[in-house]
Amino acid sequence: MSVHLRASEALYLWRSAMLAMVRNDGPDLTQRQLTILLHVYLEPPPHTVRGLAALLGVTKPVITRALDTMGAMGLVHRTRDKADRRNVVIQRTVEGSEYLERLGRIIVREGEELGV
Repeated sequence: MSVHLRASEALYLWRSAMLAMVRNDGPDLTQRQLTILLHVYLEPPPHTVRGLAALLGVTKPVITRALDTMGAMGLVHRTRDKADRRNVVIQRTVEGSEYLERLGRIIVREGEELGV
C-alpha cells in the first residue's frame, strides 16, 4: 500500500485527525503515549518496558509513567514475565484495540474529507 501526500497534506490530515480525537469522548493521549500504544498494537508481542524504553530512547521510568496512565485508562495491561520476573510485559486490552480502531476510522474519514 502506498499513499502519496505532500508534507502540507500530511500535516493537515494529522491535525484534522487529532482535532477529531480531542473532540471525541475518549482518552486524550500524549504523543509518547500514542506512540507506545501504536507500537504495542501494531507490532507483534512480546513488548517490555525495557524494549519500549530502548525503542523510544528514553528511560524505563518514563515508559512506566506512560504505562501507568494508559493502564488507568484501560488501554494496556502489565504483567511480570513468568520466564524472567525482572521483565514487565505489556499486554493489549479490548479497550485499547477499540481506541485504535476509532482512531483509524477517524484518520480514514478525515483523509476522505480532505480529499487525500
